[in-house]
Amino acid sequence: MTQAGTTAPEELVLAAEFEAPRRADWQKLVAGVLQKSGKLPEDFSGAPESLLATRTYDGIEIQPLYTADDDTVPAGFPGLAPFVRGTRPEGAVGTGWDVRVQHAHSDPAVTNKAVLADLENGASSLWLRVGGAALPLASLADALNEVYLDLAPVVLDPGADYEAATSALLDVLGEKNIPDSEVTGNLGADPVTLRARTGTAHDIAPAAALAARLAAKHPKLRAIVADGLPYHEAGGSDAQELGAAIAAGVAYLRALTDAGLSVEEAAARLEFRFAATADQFLTIAKLRAARRLWARVTEVSGAAPQGMKQHAVTSSAMLTQRDPWVNMLRTTVACFAAGVGGADAVTVLPFDAAIGIPDAFARRIARNTQAILLEETKLSGVIDPAGGSWYVENLTDALANAAWREFTEIERQGGIEAALDSGFIRDRLAETWEKRSKRLATRKDPITGVSEFPNLAEKRVEREPAPSIVDGGGLPRVRYAQPFEELRDRSDAHLAAHGERPTIFLATLGPLASHTARAMFASNLFQAGGIEPVNPGEVSDPVAAFRESGASVACLCGSDSVYAEQADDVAAGLREAGAKAVLLAGKPADSYRGISGFAFTGCDALAVLTDVLETLGVK
Repeated sequence: MTQAGTTAPEELVLAAEFEAPRRADWQKLVAGVLQKSGKLPEDFSGAPESLLATRTYDGIEIQPLYTADDDTVPAGFPGLAPFVRGTRPEGAVGTGWDVRVQHAHSDPAVTNKAVLADLENGASSLWLRVGGAALPLASLADALNEVYLDLAPVVLDPGADYEAATSALLDVLGEKNIPDSEVTGNLGADPVTLRARTGTAHDIAPAAALAARLAAKHPKLRAIVADGLPYHEAGGSDAQELGAAIAAGVAYLRALTDAGLSVEEAAARLEFRFAATADQFLTIAKLRAARRLWARVTEVSGAAPQGMKQHAVTSSAMLTQRDPWVNMLRTTVACFAAGVGGADAVTVLPFDAAIGIPDAFARRIARNTQAILLEETKLSGVIDPAGGSWYVENLTDALANAAWREFTEIERQGGIEAALDSGFIRDRLAETWEKRSKRLATRKDPITGVSEFPNLAEKRVEREPAPSIVDGGGLPRVRYAQPFEELRDRSDAHLAAHGERPTIFLATLGPLASHTARAMFASNLFQAGGIEPVNPGEVSDPVAAFRESGASVACLCGSDSVYAEQADDVAAGLREAGAKAVLLAGKPADSYRGISGFAFTGCDALAVLTDVLETLGVK
């Protein structure tokens, strides 16, 4: 509507009085900043933003800026092949995703109480670990007492007991008079994951035969999981996780069609499981790329277009035992990414899941994380929120291509089973874990609350031990924080035995302004290893202060100019005063005398901390 005598503009142009920005203008600004910081070599002739580019563990180069000039493969439309933008044309609008909660307690009464609390407060499906040290199959009916299984589907995690678990679940469903044609959920048969976890051969054919036998009578019930978690939890990259999961899916397709199902019927028996991490963009791209990969597999298999059923689980590898409350933030970001990426079902692991059986408070926070993202942020109110992002579309395409290379290489090895048996996959994952371990050790991949900003005064959280899912002999299962947490464990044992933590004296040199930054850096670093820093602040005689502190190891903290004047003399004085080792907070230099080691940004923090603990005699 306009006032009389006026004409509405055809287009509203904001900030029209300014010149349109050009990429060259931005590049000039980037070059200026890099030059001031000393990161732009004098003879550098390339694009300055290339110095800000980073690489993923799959070698994908991440640029600092993406524009419309960065062409990508068209992503298509939601609900249509290749399903990059989602398997349903309406997305999750109106329904949201499936809020799936995991339970593994062996006591059916405890499980039932927790299950009912979850379902009454936002959960929509159950993921039950049964058999072994988890919930006994004979107690399944008790654990599901008063659960409306026509409204809350059950996904089983039965290990090798999938035949018996299927019978137990179908008996419970029959007792509740749920029609066979309306039964949903997943029986959780996954011999490939059993092989990956245990290193022992598990034949796929019986699982395929089970799925084929139930297909006609239970058309909505999926029977098999193609799980990417074992490869992620062994320290693998996103492309390695995708490639292995797709290879597992192909192995199951072959077995299911051999069992008499068509390709379309076989694909409908499968559900894929992927890890969602705190790297939100890689998680979004991973789920989008996975659907594209599977669409290509089904296409070349001669099937009609069919989307991938996805279950995203917040990464257990990224969870910490120390400062576990920070895990709430990690899982929130991961859940956000899973929702944006289009996962059909999402499991948020409680913040204490790395410690043991989660308590009621942790389960409540995990549920409410999803409730807030679904209801309060309206995250599911938009179809494919990341669609059209130049960065996300480029990353999706690059990751899909990297994962396809992983998948085809596994196929060249004879398929997922042969690649597991030969050690090919283990070796590939070990290479990535070695790279990741170096970045974790140098804190280039920081872990808040553990390798960065630790809290030595925190009270250790205790939980009932969770049943192990690793039988040994298979792929390793890692947590990124574990090496640092093992150093903290040594510190705790020392505290229990001696009444105090191992300490290190920070010998601050020069005026306050010259040593504050490095003293703060050193304090943060040493606490990551459970070593209590003794910082006297500005003192006239650091050697005398060292004697009074009772410490036996010291670290010099000051500016480079102060080091040039005082470091040698102070280090010599500290040695005479009984210091077993003298470190220096700063870049290594041969000009310093009497220095045992250096602590600086990018140093191998794990090695420095281990050496200090060894010097202090902390076992």
